[in-house]
Amino acid sequence: APYIQEQIGGRIGIGANITEVQETFGKVFNEGTAFERDGSQFDFLLSDGDQLSLGALSLNVIHTPGHTPACLSYVIGDAVFVGDTIFMPDFGTARTDFPGGSAADLYHSIQRLFELPDETRVYTAHDYKAPGRAEFAWESTIGEQKARNVHVGNGQDLATFVKMREERDAKLGMPRLILPSVQVNMRGGEMPPAEDNGQRYLKIPVNGFGG
Repeated sequence: APYIQEQIGGRIGIGANITEVQETFGKVFNEGTAFERDGSQFDFLLSDGDQLSLGALSLNVIHTPGHTPACLSYVIGDAVFVGDTIFMPDFGTARTDFPGGSAADLYHSIQRLFELPDETRVYTAHDYKAPGRAEFAWESTIGEQKARNVHVGNGQDLATFVKMREERDAKLGMPRLILPSVQVNMRGGEMPPAEDNGQRYLKIPVNGFGG
């Protein structure tokens, strides 16, 4: 994001609950007091119900925590960009086992998305090609998600979803690049500052990811 900003301008925003992420991972990586935990690394912070203008487009912000406390979805006209909330109907939902994540929060976030009109187009942040599907996919509708999402569709209840999600998450390995990426992401896309020897470091906490 800072590179794009340097090239073409603009401002960098993120969900206001990034402060929770910064607090959590500030402890995980033993960051000192120089690392601000107030979201000041970003140009502005977004909260549920905020609106943004992008040219002639209006973006409506929905706070959709679960994968992380700071996750947001953006409604633009008849489309919603859901980030790490729901994936394609045949794949399900995002994991919730990172520090600050919550399967119950994710369920409630998805129910909020399900209040949008059934014809609303849903654009996911990732696709992993569900078993039996050879091609990547990225677009569905709210109606399709409500009817066919393998984790939370067809009227799935909270308790069943939370049990499924937590049992599934317990079997997942840690993403290969999560440790370096978090240290950059929590700084608004900037690398950690150089230490007293002039070198920048990305830390690897030993058995400390749980924070």
